[in-house]
Amino acid sequence: MANESIPLYRPGDDITATASGAIVGKTFVDITGAVNAANGTPITVATATAAALSVGVASRDTAAGAKLQVIRGKGQILPVTAGGTIAAFAEVEIGANGRAVTLASGKARGRAWSAGTAGNDVFIELY
Repeated sequence: MANESIPLYRPGDDITATASGAIVGKTFVDITGAVNAANGTPITVATATAAALSVGVASRDTAAGAKLQVIRGKGQILPVTAGGTIAAFAEVEIGANGRAVTLASGKARGRAWSAGTAGNDVFIELY
């Protein structure tokens, strides 16, 4: 699998989703469509919008219409692609393209356990 996010620790809160568009692994995603209770189709997700909320982190690169695991749950610690310079222990929010950036005006989505720069992975503890 390409560009796979392998968590450092996770208590088991992942969910199955269908990508509503192409998604890059190790980026924040959010819900674009609800569960279809009639046929059990999972939620649909897309790359999360900057400074917004998210449902979790994409487990891998995924083509539109394909299924993926969304890594979620308070306390999960996993690599997320940075969208800028992030200092260790800084709180992060969602930046452009679903990447993690230092918290400024958005919603805190986690805390960095390592430092990193744009395009590189940073270990993030999810809130």
